[in-house]
Amino acid sequence: MTAPFEKTALRVRLRGLRRRLAGEIPDAAERAAVRLPLERLPPFNIFSLYTPMGSELDPRPLLEPLRRAGARPALPAAGARDAALVFRLWDPALALRPDAFGIPAPSPLAEEVEPDLVIAPVLAFDRAGRRLGQGAGHYDRTLANLRARKPVFVVGLAFAGQEVAQLPEEAHDERLDAILTETEYRPVR
Repeated sequence: MTAPFEKTALRVRLRGLRRRLAGEIPDAAERAAVRLPLERLPPFNIFSLYTPMGSELDPRPLLEPLRRAGARPALPAAGARDAALVFRLWDPALALRPDAFGIPAPSPLAEEVEPDLVIAPVLAFDRAGRRLGQGAGHYDRTLANLRARKPVFVVGLAFAGQEVAQLPEEAHDERLDAILTETEYRPVR
């Protein structure tokens, strides 16, 4: 068990690192997309990307390869600030609307779905699949809910330089199944 202030201090330092990496490796998202081994992923019919905020690695280069695999795309949406996220089918031709956090998401009229494959944003990760997010716990709550109902494979998308030796872990933290960076795809579970 780790005190929350340790994670808070890490987040401040790692946000700066991620901003620096984004400036140094502007093509990282495209480089990561070509490293995703579709044949090594478990079967999936619905996948979720995310709307990148700030210097988060952009998952949109993964959209077409995953669609060509026959799956439908979704995006997460926050309905309330303290609730788990929901996933809604995403038609890239339609405009996105701000969710409860102001993050662009599909319309509330879009069908809610449960993805089999989740591409998750990462502030930091370690070789054991621990993930440090923004700190609100939305992905942890969401992944715990999904995993309680069905198998869900979670791939953290990050710059290779976001890897740390070991992240602190709390009981509610959900681990990644794999990491995808601009340099490699690495299963961790």
